[in-house]
Amino acid sequence: MPVARSNGLRISYEVFGEGPPLVLHPGMFQVGAHWSLAGYSSTLAATHAVITVDPLGLGGSDAPRDPAAYALPRRADYVTAVLDAVGVERAAFWGYSLGALTGYAVAVHAPERLTRLVAGAFDPLDGFRSAIDPMLRALGLPADADPYPLVERAALAHPAFAAVIEAADSTALRANYAAYSREPGLHAELAAADVPMLMYAGTADPWHEPMRIFAERTGAAFFSLPDADHVRGWNDSAGVLPRVLPFLARDLPV
Repeated sequence: MPVARSNGLRISYEVFGEGPPLVLHPGMFQVGAHWSLAGYSSTLAATHAVITVDPLGLGGSDAPRDPAAYALPRRADYVTAVLDAVGVERAAFWGYSLGALTGYAVAVHAPERLTRLVAGAFDPLDGFRSAIDPMLRALGLPADADPYPLVERAALAHPAFAAVIEAADSTALRANYAAYSREPGLHAELAAADVPMLMYAGTADPWHEPMRIFAERTGAAFFSLPDADHVRGWNDSAGVLPRVLPFLARDLPV
C-alpha cells in the first residue's frame, strides 16, 4: 500500500475508482479495508476516486505511543497529507465514529480541503464521554473508572475488529484511545465551518440524539437508522448508501 508522511509518521492508504475524490475513514479498531468488507467501497468506486485510510496507530500506518500524536490537529494533518500524496486539492470525506471525529477535525482545521463531510455516529456536542458516562453508570462503576477494557472487550467480540486489535501495538492503541476518549465536542467550531455536512446515526446509538440536535441547530442534513446501535449502524451499508449517495453526487460533473 502507498504511504503519505505526516509529522514524520507514515499513513497508509489505498486509491481505487475514478471520479471526484472521496476519503473514507473508519472507526476505532478498524482499518481502511473495512469499508470494502462492509459493502461500501465497490458502490462508491463506481462514481468516485475512493481513498481509504488506515488511521494513525492502526493497520499499515505508524503507531506512535504518545497520546499527543493523536490530537485533533494531528488527525487533520494526516488526512491532508494523504490528499497531498494523492495530488488532490479538495475531496469529500466520509467517516464513521472515530472517522467522523477525524472529519470534524479536518472541517475545523483545514476546511478548504473539503468539498463536503459525511459523519456517522459521533457526538459533536460533548464528544466521547456522552456515550461512556451512561455506560459506567449502568454498570455501577465510578465516573473516573477506566472504560478502555470494557470498550476493547466489546470490540473483541467482533472478528473483524478483533483482528485489528490483535495486530496492533497495544501501547499505541491505548494512546490512540486515550486521545480519542478525551476529546470534547467541537460544536461551536464545527458549526462555524463552511463545509456542507450530512450526519447520521442509529436510533439505538447513544450518539443519535446529540447528532440530531446539532443538525437541527445548524441546518446540517441528518438521517436516522431505525433500531440500529453503533455497530449495526456501521454494518448497514444497504440502508446507508442510498441516503448518502445523493449528497455525494453533488460533487459529480453535471
